Amino acid sequence: MEFASAIKVACVNGEPAGRHYDGFRPVAFPSVSSAGPDGAQRRQPAKAPLFSSPPPLRLFSSAPRLRLSPSEEKTRYDTDHIELFRQESYFAYLFGVVEPGFYGAIGYDPWGADCNGQAFGLLPQGLAFEPPYGHLHDKIHRFLLSKDCRDIASGKSILFAPRLPDDYAVWLGEIKPLNYFKEKYMVEMMYYTDEIAEVLQDVYQESHKPLLFLLHGLNTDSNNFSKPAEFQGIDKFETDLTTLHPILTECRVIKSDLELALIQFANGISSEAHVEVMRKVRVGMKEYQLESMFLHHTYMYGGCRHCSYTCICATGGNSSVLHYGHAAAPNDRTLEDGDMALLDMGAEYNFYGSDITCSFPVNGKFTFDQSLIYNAVLDAHNAVIASMKPGACWVDMHKLAEKIILESLTRAGILVGNVDDMMSERVGALFMPHGLGHFLGIDTHDPGGYSKGLERPKEPGLKSLRTIRELQEGMVITVEPGCYFIDALWVSAMEKSNIARFLNHEAIRRFKGFGGVRIESDLYITANGCKNMTNVPREIHEIEAVMAGAPWPLDKVSIYSAVNGEENKSGNI
Repeated sequence: MEFASAIKVACVNGEPAGRHYDGFRPVAFPSVSSAGPDGAQRRQPAKAPLFSSPPPLRLFSSAPRLRLSPSEEKTRYDTDHIELFRQESYFAYLFGVVEPGFYGAIGYDPWGADCNGQAFGLLPQGLAFEPPYGHLHDKIHRFLLSKDCRDIASGKSILFAPRLPDDYAVWLGEIKPLNYFKEKYMVEMMYYTDEIAEVLQDVYQESHKPLLFLLHGLNTDSNNFSKPAEFQGIDKFETDLTTLHPILTECRVIKSDLELALIQFANGISSEAHVEVMRKVRVGMKEYQLESMFLHHTYMYGGCRHCSYTCICATGGNSSVLHYGHAAAPNDRTLEDGDMALLDMGAEYNFYGSDITCSFPVNGKFTFDQSLIYNAVLDAHNAVIASMKPGACWVDMHKLAEKIILESLTRAGILVGNVDDMMSERVGALFMPHGLGHFLGIDTHDPGGYSKGLERPKEPGLKSLRTIRELQEGMVITVEPGCYFIDALWVSAMEKSNIARFLNHEAIRRFKGFGGVRIESDLYITANGCKNMTNVPREIHEIEAVMAGAPWPLDKVSIYSAVNGEENKSGNI
């Protein structure tokens, strides 16, 4: 079996007995009073240990080990202002450590199978088995399976904490003893980071240099490389910079049940927040007030201190700016009557994120043109979801969304000509220049979109795809078709005869300043199809009813009351 196949099989079938989840909220965190989408209080499941008893772990003299480099707190430029720390994603994925400056190591015994060579695995920034990280050893076993090292006994986990100065207790709080971290993160051994080389050599006890697998590889979304671990005494070890990254990246592509529970919670609370913003938006507000309402709801009722990404609260023409909301375009426009709003916001919970986009008119009523563009995107969104299942090619899903949008624009007279010819000339990229979606997990743009051997397409629109893989059970991926009227693209399109011949210039001028529409949901690929983890109003009648005061989800009474102008008095979401 090739190692990629072994990884996928182990991820699906090798789920460890873990802490139970019920509904949205993982039990490892304090209860937060919050009503669910139906107004009922979320149930708090009974606590259960991650393992009924600690798994048998042994470290042998010739044991492979993996290593990651630690994440450190950063100050704002040359000041002493420390930015809020968020753990490096690979380290968070394997260990769940929230504190900065940790290292971790895992030892393995590959012997008992025909496996060549000795190795040592060390991971910086912590090692934890707290949910959803209890599948750590399953991940490592996958790696060893890829090396034909079967019949693995087990490995001991070692965590290295920074040795804090005495002043820490005065300014930042109690200095926790090593045993505190050992129990919190359920590791076998606990030491300080200034003891790494000595501890690993003592454990290894061989005459030749042990081998460290270090995390170093390319992120195909950012084109940045992960930084390999460094520590005093690393020259006493052999290092491997190529093996670990693609294996851990492939592990992250398929989500465990525990990971799905966290993603679902992030989706649940973010969906609630989107509905809350939709209900409270008013003409005359500032865009940043919509962002503020979202952040308040997810933090107040979900305990989400971090967002998955910078909030995009775009209205009017700003909604055609794909990544609006940055420092140079800081969600500061005043909402005007007749504007469309495009709100792309998602909360992060215990490292795992959500990514949801809702589009709606700020005055609560769709115009003819707004309905036309919105329904074109909604039809594409729904058609893709209906077609998603294991084996479906993501490039085909993107083209399906493009084609449905082009067909809708042609029926409306905005485009003229044959839709198949438009597809060949890549006219769809003029209206949707971004890719259809991306993997979602600990990172908003989770890695693994381009595994070894896959090349990014070069055609307009397709070159923006963050993955071209076939869908597999266990993946979580966003579906986010859009239709935008972007001035910067129209200028060049009008000059290209192969594109301009499809454009009804008079009709397109009608949409100048319209902005754009995007509809984004988070989907989990199941054995036979997919599950939508996002729960917000999508149909026009649903949006208008909720904005008129109806509770969500809608019922017949709510729809009737909203249509007849009777505001909802219950306060339910």
